Amino acid sequence: MVIAIIGILVGLLLPAVQAAREAARRMSCQNNLHQVILAIHNYESSMKRLPAAWSRPSQSGDGWSLQARILPNIEALGLSDGVNYEVGYKLATVRVDGATKPISSFRVPTYLCPSEVNDFVRVDDNGDPEHYPLSYAYNAGTWMVYNPNNGRSGDGAFQSGRVSRFRDVLDGLANTLAFSEVKAWTPYYRDLGQEGTMTMPSVSSDICLLGGSLKTETGHTEWVDGRVHQSGFTTTFPPNHKVLCEKNDIEYDVDFTNMREGKVTNAVTYAAVTSRSHHPGGVNSALLDGSIRFVNESIDRQLWQDLSTRAGREVAAVPE
Repeated sequence: MVIAIIGILVGLLLPAVQAAREAARRMSCQNNLHQVILAIHNYESSMKRLPAAWSRPSQSGDGWSLQARILPNIEALGLSDGVNYEVGYKLATVRVDGATKPISSFRVPTYLCPSEVNDFVRVDDNGDPEHYPLSYAYNAGTWMVYNPNNGRSGDGAFQSGRVSRFRDVLDGLANTLAFSEVKAWTPYYRDLGQEGTMTMPSVSSDICLLGGSLKTETGHTEWVDGRVHQSGFTTTFPPNHKVLCEKNDIEYDVDFTNMREGKVTNAVTYAAVTSRSHHPGGVNSALLDGSIRFVNESIDRQLWQDLSTRAGREVAAVPE
């Protein structure tokens, strides 16, 4: 009888304990986001501009991420000292305990949500550490991210191929998304390479029809890479929206990018990269004014998109 009573009490207490732990993780996640958006403000204060989401190095290589550019502002000086923004991130290394390691393989605690279940390093073909994922992505806008034909960027808070300033955010800092959560190791379609204008998908099944080359688990695993499928998000679909596509009888919840930034000179980077989290019911997001909000996944799609544009002149605010 005593054992049965104890079992009942444990069964009653366990959900409360789990809820308390999730609340603590969510608060810690929000604190990380607060550090990230504070770093953006410190960067803007010193540089008089916002960092580019992605930009081609002046010498060679793959473009650094916004998250890499603000390393000094989150006090990750040991990593930032090894960064040379003139060349691509694949050439950046640091010495640790007498061994040379790629900067991209280091875990940046500020960039990871404590609820992320895939908090582990990605290895290369030889089994050596190569990349580490992230949980907080920059707002790249609604759908079009970068046009290599004319250098035009998307409508988000941060632009690919160019810098912007707070004065460019005509919708107001308090009404514009800066960062939101993403899930590490997200499957994604890439490099369809369709030229010309692409209409934004109205339903998630349209993504499956577009297709491309499917990478089953490497999206948002490279915090150094400024391309949208690795360190950004778009508001094509609302938070935690399922984009289910089947490949070889396996169903994946996918992202999509028509062409990775900087890979070609003719195909535009259109992207449906959804904000997702492991928190039940929604995602943590940071607005450009520095405030942190938990956005319910049931938010209206149009409102979510309005919040992502920097100069759409919409009257939009995150629901309390």
